[in-house]
Amino acid sequence: METEKPKKTVSKSLTFARRTLSTLLLWAIVAAIFSSSLSPAYLAMIGVLVLISTKEYFKMLRAAEVKCFPRFGFLLAVLYIAASSYYFMKGDGDIPPVVDAVFIFVALTGAFTLQLRYAIKGIEALLAVAVNLLGFLYIAYLFTFASRLSFALPGEGAVPGSFVLLWLLAVTKFTDMGAYITGSLIGKHKMIPHISPGKTWEGFAGAILFAQLAACGLYALVPGKLSALSSWEHVIALGFLLAILAVIGDLAESVVKRSLHAKDSGNMLPGIGGGLDLIDSICFTAPALYFYHALFLA
Repeated sequence: METEKPKKTVSKSLTFARRTLSTLLLWAIVAAIFSSSLSPAYLAMIGVLVLISTKEYFKMLRAAEVKCFPRFGFLLAVLYIAASSYYFMKGDGDIPPVVDAVFIFVALTGAFTLQLRYAIKGIEALLAVAVNLLGFLYIAYLFTFASRLSFALPGEGAVPGSFVLLWLLAVTKFTDMGAYITGSLIGKHKMIPHISPGKTWEGFAGAILFAQLAACGLYALVPGKLSALSSWEHVIALGFLLAILAVIGDLAESVVKRSLHAKDSGNMLPGIGGGLDLIDSICFTAPALYFYHALFLA
C-alpha cells in the first residue's frame, strides 16, 4: 500500500521574502515610469495590467467550468483601453461619459447576444452574461480610473496627476503591507474567516496605521506636488477611506477566488500572485479618490 506523499508547504519567511522581492521590483518599475514623465508609459503600464488581469479572470472562470465568453471579454477590454488611451493622449483630460456608457451597453448586449447561440440550462445563461459584465466593470472599467487620476486632475506636465497617482499607489500598497505585516506578527482575532481565513482585526488596524503613515508622510514631503488633495483634513480623511476600501478590494477578490476555488489569480509575481492579485485593491481605491476629488475638491 502506497503512502501519500506530504504536500510541500512554503514557510512564512520564504513567502515574505518572495513578496518583498516582488514588491521592490514593482516599485522599481513604477519609479522608472514616474521618472520618465511619458504619457505612453503610464497608459501602457495601466493597459498591460488590465489585459493581464482580464485574461487571468477568464482563465479562472474556465478552470472552474463556469460558462463565459472570454474572447469577447478580452476584446472588449482591449478596445476600452485603446479608446481611453486615445482620449488621454489627445489631451481631452478625461474619457467622455458617453464612451463609458457605450462600452457598458456593449458589454451587456454583447454577452446576451452570444448567449442566444446556446440552449437555456437553468441559471447558467444568466451567470454567463453576469460574469462577463462583471469582468469588464470590475477590471477594465474600475482600474482605468488610475488613468483618469493621472490625466484628469489639475497639475503640470504631460501627466498632471502623476504625483496624486503615486500617492494613491503608496497609500493602497502600504495598507496591504500593514495588514500583512501586522497580521503575520500579532494577528489573533479572525476578521472574516469565511472569506479570508488569514485576515485579522489586528491586521486591519495595521492597515489603517500604515495607510496614514503613507498618506501623511508623502503629503508632508511634497505638499506642492499634491495640491490637488487641498489640505491635511482631506489627506487624513482619504487615508482612512482608501485604507478601508483597499481592504474591501482585497476581500472582494477573495470572494471571486474562493467562489472559483482558485488560490491566486496567476503566478506572475512570486509571493503576490497574478496581475489581479496586484491591482485588486486599486480597483476600489482609484475610483474612490477620483469621485472624492470630483465631489469635494474640484
